[in-house]
Amino acid sequence: MKKSLLVGSCILVAATFVSVYLLGLYHGRSGKGLTIPNEAVAAQTKSSVSPVKALAERDVYYPGTEDLAPDEMRVIACGTGMPNARPKQAAACWLIELGNGDKFIFDIGTGSAERIAASNIPYDYLDKIFLSHLHSDHFGDLDALWVGGVLAGRTKPLRVWGPSGQEPKYGTKYALERMQEYLTWDVAGRIGQIDTRGLAIEIHEFDYKGKNKVVYQENGVTIRSFPAIHAIDGPVSFSLEWNGLKFVYSGDTYPNKWMDEYAKGADILIHECLYTVEGWIKFMGWPPEAALQVGTQIHTSPQQFGKVMSRIKPRRAIAYHFFNDFNTITDLAPGIGQTYDGPVDFAVDYMVWNVTKDDIRVRMASVNEEVWPPPAVNPLIPPDRSAAIPNSKFIIDGGLHFDIVKEIYDDINTRYGTNAKPAY
Repeated sequence: MKKSLLVGSCILVAATFVSVYLLGLYHGRSGKGLTIPNEAVAAQTKSSVSPVKALAERDVYYPGTEDLAPDEMRVIACGTGMPNARPKQAAACWLIELGNGDKFIFDIGTGSAERIAASNIPYDYLDKIFLSHLHSDHFGDLDALWVGGVLAGRTKPLRVWGPSGQEPKYGTKYALERMQEYLTWDVAGRIGQIDTRGLAIEIHEFDYKGKNKVVYQENGVTIRSFPAIHAIDGPVSFSLEWNGLKFVYSGDTYPNKWMDEYAKGADILIHECLYTVEGWIKFMGWPPEAALQVGTQIHTSPQQFGKVMSRIKPRRAIAYHFFNDFNTITDLAPGIGQTYDGPVDFAVDYMVWNVTKDDIRVRMASVNEEVWPPPAVNPLIPPDRSAAIPNSKFIIDGGLHFDIVKEIYDDINTRYGTNAKPAY
């Protein structure tokens, strides 16, 4: 009997410890500490009836519903996962909003375009993209933003900054010119059908060897690049400085002296932290040789991530580039803890950081999965049908030309004061 009670007590203590640990792990992951409710919340919990007043503070971000203060930066995770995007996590993408109205996208990996859409920002403001390198999981959705943004009302050219390579064929200019080439049919099929001003692309290729080189400087914002070490020559990391705040994004990289020097003073440091070598062997079935090479030589392991953070000491360290699941966090945290004892946020899609000089607030966004693009900022121009590539007689003769189409045109023309004519 006593033995049973002892065993039961041990199980209870263990369960309590695990519960507290997981709760603390969750709060650490979301950037919160365990706090006592404020007086307003406490008063509501004591009420014998349902409360009718809103809580004093939201613990969730609803895109498009909050002002951004003139001195504030908002960072939104639009892609935090691996090259094979999954429903929970797109590949690398980070959206930065500044209190001066500027918005920047750092990388736009596979699957991230829908996360950007969830931000509920007019597409004319989503026109500045900075690519850390040319792996598809870092720019695989650029075509979706390019063309999709035009359909959603972007009238400005898409402006893209990215590094050169060891040879021209490994550079950003080469890649984006061929992106436009493979979408030749797509673009041709839209000319004369919609307002296509936003299909223009401005490519700003810069030297990947530049050390803390200014690649963008407008409206009080300075963005610099410095070399990263990943796969072959070409990858870079970025820093953004504005209003006394500093944001640093590693892209993909092996720990290096440039990050060590130029990330100093960062308020937000987003740095890759690949899953453990053991995890790649166990869950992905990789040979140990490949797991070691990729996990510690091409990317940054948890232990290396910790060393980087312990040297730079950012206000907020953010780990990304892994599948963020309950069991992966418990695998990553001990490795980081071997070499770093500061706060770490384990990034997942739709995580949001609001940054000022006095505070960094971390929340999750609650997104509308049925979101539509916001209204266009600039008036859209009616299409010039004479510019459209005409269909062949073969295709036209295959159409079923119903009289109901003329009725639709007549109705819309009458109600909107237009004089559009059907093509068929």
